[in-house]
Amino acid sequence: MASTRRHLLQAGAALAAQVVVRPAAAQDTGELAAAVARFAGGRPVQAGRVQLEIAALVDNGNVVPMRVAVASPMTAADHVQEIAVFNEKNPQREVARYTLGPRSGKAEVATRIRLATSQQLVALARMNDGSVWSHTVDVIVVLAACIE
Repeated sequence: MASTRRHLLQAGAALAAQVVVRPAAAQDTGELAAAVARFAGGRPVQAGRVQLEIAALVDNGNVVPMRVAVASPMTAADHVQEIAVFNEKNPQREVARYTLGPRSGKAEVATRIRLATSQQLVALARMNDGSVWSHTVDVIVVLAACIE
């Protein structure tokens, strides 16, 4: 009897550890890829220049701080025109969208967002030359929010 209970407790602990430690599952990557493609407008999306800062493990999905910075001198010749953040599993794919110009000074934005569950976030930046840059982050959410 004690052996059975011990095995049951071990199995439960292993299952809980797997749920918490596993990376965000890619269930809705098709919709996320479509949103990214719409933003890119047929241009290739390149990794780099964009830095999405968000906690990898979030206790509460209701208020999640996020920061996006893009490496750009923000001059008339080389600047960020638009920054967008998309998610994989929230009811609405677009999390935020910002329009910038050379007079913005810095290509950096920060806000708080809601996350429905563990998922992937993609930050994109469209430069004035038309190139599109990205950074992707997996976020694990312990207490889900905004499920409709």
